[in-house]
Amino acid sequence: MLKEIRPAIVLLIALTLITGLLYPLAMTGLAQVLFPRQANGSMIEKDGKVIGSALIGQVFADDKYFHGRPSATNTPDPKDATKTVDAPYNAANSGGSNLGPTNKALIDRVKGDVDKLKEENAKAQVPIDLVTTTGSGLDPHISPEAALFQVPRVAKARNMPEDRVRQLVNQNVEGRTLGLLGEPRVNVLALNLALDKAAPQKQ
Repeated sequence: MLKEIRPAIVLLIALTLITGLLYPLAMTGLAQVLFPRQANGSMIEKDGKVIGSALIGQVFADDKYFHGRPSATNTPDPKDATKTVDAPYNAANSGGSNLGPTNKALIDRVKGDVDKLKEENAKAQVPIDLVTTTGSGLDPHISPEAALFQVPRVAKARNMPEDRVRQLVNQNVEGRTLGLLGEPRVNVLALNLALDKAAPQKQ
């Protein structure tokens, strides 16, 4: 019986070492050599301090900054573990709301967001990505249209000419990957950092 079992045991150990140890170590080593920034989370630093990742969005609520997409991620309620509370861009709990298009809570939230955005810029149509969440809840990008929609608010809050803020948006538009994949987009954190460099915040 041992004669029949031995090949299976040897194969199990060999494949465990190859796929569970050697392959991951080889891929990690290659990633560190070829793509060290991406392999370590695409971190963004300011004044030598990590302030975020180019891959994960974060909350910007101040009028002086461009805002990202809504995020439906949450976290356990510290007061009651059976419930959850909103925690936008919570990378530990990536996911969407799973609310359907006829869900009243979703409809009310979107209508409220649209009304608020129309007060901010009544002349322009509200871009869809400013009122809808992504499947992951972590998307760091918005469309160029969503960024341009916010120009009047940001310019006013910073006492900057709208043309200058619009120019910063256009300078931070990322094209399609390899010229083919995806859509043009703007990384919100990168744009806000460029904004801080361009002009001091209004006191």
